[in-house]
Amino acid sequence: MSVWDDVVGQEAAIAILKQAVKAAGEMVAAGVGLGVDAAPDSGEAAAISGGMTHAWLITGPPGSGRSTAARAFAAALQCPQGGCGVCHACQTALSGAHGDVRLVATEHVILRVLDVKPLIELAQRSPAEGRWRVIVIEDADRLNDSSGNMLLKAIEEPPPRTVWLLCAPSSDDVLTTIRSRCRRVGLRTPPVAAVAELLVRRDGADPAIAAFAARSAQSHIGLARRLALDEDARIRRRDVLKLPLKLRSVGAAVLAAGELIEVCNEESKASTTERDATEKAALLRSLGAEGLSTLPPAVRSQVKQLEENQKRRATRATRDVLDRSLIDLLSLYRDVLVLQLGEGRAGEVELVNAEMADLIEAEARNTTATSTLRRMEAIGQARERIEANVSPLLALESLMVQLRPAA
Repeated sequence: MSVWDDVVGQEAAIAILKQAVKAAGEMVAAGVGLGVDAAPDSGEAAAISGGMTHAWLITGPPGSGRSTAARAFAAALQCPQGGCGVCHACQTALSGAHGDVRLVATEHVILRVLDVKPLIELAQRSPAEGRWRVIVIEDADRLNDSSGNMLLKAIEEPPPRTVWLLCAPSSDDVLTTIRSRCRRVGLRTPPVAAVAELLVRRDGADPAIAAFAARSAQSHIGLARRLALDEDARIRRRDVLKLPLKLRSVGAAVLAAGELIEVCNEESKASTTERDATEKAALLRSLGAEGLSTLPPAVRSQVKQLEENQKRRATRATRDVLDRSLIDLLSLYRDVLVLQLGEGRAGEVELVNAEMADLIEAEARNTTATSTLRRMEAIGQARERIEANVSPLLALESLMVQLRPAA
């Protein structure tokens, strides 16, 4: 067993991080730190032989396992064996319970100064129980100019035992001044087979369903896990893919847009309800108010704050689910285009939605490659409009009208 077991399909990145962990262990043994005297101004160069430095930027496409890799790296830095996966340091670091590992994610659109300021203060403290103080920021792409500049000052003058791990989809999503001071590690989209194997090994999924989920999610590990373990999620995805194939009029297009919004709301609610209830129960338990019919004022205020955070998360989750549904629609038309170009029939390119091959083949016969490309472009425009805060319903109504077959 190892902390790296869940970081699938990332052999090159794991090798870099393992080398850094080894170097970090040697530094601990030698009593050497990572302060300003030990590290160069730019994180592009390694602090010492072996590649250990005080700030890292882990990038990769959605679902590639950025956060998982960052947690594994944090655990390996704390582990005396370099990441055994079974000791107390590894287990607590991976779960987020380690006293010297802080995991940071935001429910807001941006990481605010209020979110970053406590991290700056925390970074100045020596580790209390572990070998390093590690701060993992899972949404470094959400730093704005104010919060980013505040973080930059802390990264420019690192304490000897503090390590920053920043995660973002790409280095271009992070402020230039920050990324220039971080060592970058890029993840790739993992192979479908590797994701399926992870679902079987870690989550006990049926091998056939795991293969379907990994392919349908296009190797997005989190989405693949949900599809593999939740039959309702698989049904909702199938319903989304069938929507544009039954459009025959403007009225049907408008109804389909509303139906897609409803499906996305159901999926978002299903993915957050259990987590919300667990968080609330844990908060009440920690405050000694579990089972009370009437909550004290101080407890009510904390519960209210939690519920407000959960509402913000639900709004973000709904947008994320909607965007994912549009990506699923793109995969449908991608499959249609593959057949229209003659690549799928010869087995050269695998269909993402192979279980819907009959419907896809019918669509490919009845439309042209030009019209398919036009529909794919319309889906891309809808995603951009929703990202720009256009009403999702209006954006989807316009999209569905454009997805109708030509008269």
